Amino acid sequence: MTTLREWADDLRRAGDEVMDEGEKVVSKGALNVKREWRARWDGYPHIKHLPDDISYDVDRHEDTIEAEIGPVRGELQAGLAPYIEYGTPTSGPIPGALPSADAEEPRFIKAAADLGENLLAER
Repeated sequence: MTTLREWADDLRRAGDEVMDEGEKVVSKGALNVKREWRARWDGYPHIKHLPDDISYDVDRHEDTIEAEIGPVRGELQAGLAPYIEYGTPTSGPIPGALPSADAEEPRFIKAAADLGENLLAER
């Protein structure tokens, strides 16, 4: 019974550690996407403020961690974001969101895999 209790305690601690370290991984990934997206929209004189309107939030729930990345509603040029991202009948798109997320995906997957490997190695 003692071994079972110790194992249960280890699992509880591991769950807390996964969430703590996972939040760092998600936060770093969101920061990278934000930076990449800003870089993709930087240098266009008609949207010079829009890159600065891109931000991110990380929310941690009981068993999930999620990030929301994009222009902050109400900021100076944030309302232009859909027109820039997807284009209009008179102007082509300047994709920022999806290419930035795609660029981060392999780094994020590696960081998550490394986290899992490190946590398992500690047990």
